[in-house]
Amino acid sequence: MRRRTFLSTLPAGALAAGAVAAQASPQSPAAAAGPGPQGVRAYPYPGVGMGDRIMGAPFAGRSTVWGARGAVATAHPTASVIGLDILRRGGSAIDAAIAVNAALGFLEPTGNGIGGDAFCLMWDPAQGKVVGLNGSGRSPRGLSLEAARGKAGANGLLPRYGAVTANVPGAVEAWWAAHQRYGKLPWAEVLAPVIELCERGEAVPQLIAWYLERNMAVFDRATGIIEENDNRRRVFAPDGRTPRVGEVFANPDLARTYRLIAEGGRDAFYDGPIASAIEGYFRRIGGWMTRADLAAHRTEWVEPLMSTYRGVEVYQLGPNTQGLSTLQLLNVCEQFDLRALGFQSAASIHVQAEAKRLAFEDRARWFADPEFSRTPVERLISKAYAAERAALIRMDRPMDRVLPGDAPSQGDTTYFSVADADGMMVSWIQSNYRGMGGGLVPDDGAGGTLGFMLQNRAEMFALTDGHPNVYAPGKRPFHTIIPGFAVRDGQPWMAFGVMGGGMQPQGQAQIVINMVDYDLDPQEAGDAPRWQHEGSSEPTGEPAEGTGVLHLETGVPEATREQLRAMGWTLGPPNGGFGGYQNVVRQVNARGPATYGAASETRKDGLALAW
Repeated sequence: MRRRTFLSTLPAGALAAGAVAAQASPQSPAAAAGPGPQGVRAYPYPGVGMGDRIMGAPFAGRSTVWGARGAVATAHPTASVIGLDILRRGGSAIDAAIAVNAALGFLEPTGNGIGGDAFCLMWDPAQGKVVGLNGSGRSPRGLSLEAARGKAGANGLLPRYGAVTANVPGAVEAWWAAHQRYGKLPWAEVLAPVIELCERGEAVPQLIAWYLERNMAVFDRATGIIEENDNRRRVFAPDGRTPRVGEVFANPDLARTYRLIAEGGRDAFYDGPIASAIEGYFRRIGGWMTRADLAAHRTEWVEPLMSTYRGVEVYQLGPNTQGLSTLQLLNVCEQFDLRALGFQSAASIHVQAEAKRLAFEDRARWFADPEFSRTPVERLISKAYAAERAALIRMDRPMDRVLPGDAPSQGDTTYFSVADADGMMVSWIQSNYRGMGGGLVPDDGAGGTLGFMLQNRAEMFALTDGHPNVYAPGKRPFHTIIPGFAVRDGQPWMAFGVMGGGMQPQGQAQIVINMVDYDLDPQEAGDAPRWQHEGSSEPTGEPAEGTGVLHLETGVPEATREQLRAMGWTLGPPNGGFGGYQNVVRQVNARGPATYGAASETRKDGLALAW
């Protein structure tokens, strides 16, 4: 889309706001000289914005990548190359997704790894439908609610790190289940390039180097609640420090673990040598997970939830994930003419943020493992309920207080999209939750380590009697990670996601709105300035903090900021928490075959490739 054409599609109000902003400050995250995210130095070039692009939206950092036979969009260039190579060798989109996820567990240990859980939405061309996979693990059966409460902090919540936060990792079983159903290449062949990668090492990019250093510093400050601290230092901070930008980092311990999985399949992890090593490690440090807990784990194929947004079918996974929040947010926004309100206008952002506040109160009240508590999904997802909730929104100021409807946090993650020549499209998300996980890297039973960190997802349990998400043995915690998928005119349209804790429903809704209401292409939709609201009630039992804080990226027009402040919003600075986005779209063309467009997050180290 030409820049002039793009601008002509925007409402007059948005153009006026943009004109004011252009006079006030450059529309670039680099424009501000003030403090950035915690730990990030101030930008040393005040007043300098982005360079000009001949075509497309002026805020887009690059173009959408197009191809006819397949596409991969991930958070690391090497992972994208590995995924594309799997496709070129005849592998399915699932084969490529498994290889990508395994590679990211090494390349991006700050966001994911085989110590965590995984979820997937995908278009199955044989069935002509979207299918879902829930790869989340359960809490150890030997850990009681009373023992969990004994580990709670002064705030009455579970700690961020340590053995009490570790539930069974579901990622490897999710790989296996998906490969058994959709894989084309042999299992060991899918993992072979990743094993070689872990052994030889890879140069560390900018953002991952920063997160590695930051995560290890956080763990070092929390050694009092982490039962064992030497193993993580051996793996991720050899010689006493984390790798710097451009230095080669290798993980031979993880390579050995991957080789066991390549040779023995999922049983090597859940009922074999890796399971025995994990059990021995928890026995040594005083934890609860056992080989029996691991052996009992199974991935679940589930029916996704679906709601429409202006005729587009949007799919999400149901509880124990927060996918329903994305659908609720969009359902409320659908009650307003966002196109007329204007792109990046105060009115549009106000409506979206208020919709988020409404959706997140229901999230805090209802979302939990459906085997332990029933979430009134039908009511919460209905258009009638959305209309009732939308009627609570005032256009002149934020709601003073938001309550859950009457019905019968921040984490690090990796997300990627893959599509193949057969029409299969995969939306996959995987995480250790808070940063790298809970700080625990298991021994391998032979003097080394397993090379990966266990997740701290169980931190998300509540400890309050009667709460749907209250901790129980053998229960899955509330999950923030959600893949997204959309279908248009009966055809698969996009496999998309925005990683990052509670930002995920907010970010996913913004992508859909940017593309449906404001006609942005996949890369433009991700590069557009984002908002993030913090301060809603949480499924852990934490209450809302007044009207919360609305964080805006620097590129949001200054006129919009002034109007939001005048409406009564408390605005926060850019905090680095606006998520990481990947997307693969399928385009039906008037001439020739359908093609794939791939987009990746300019805020991350990622890369989109297509062929």
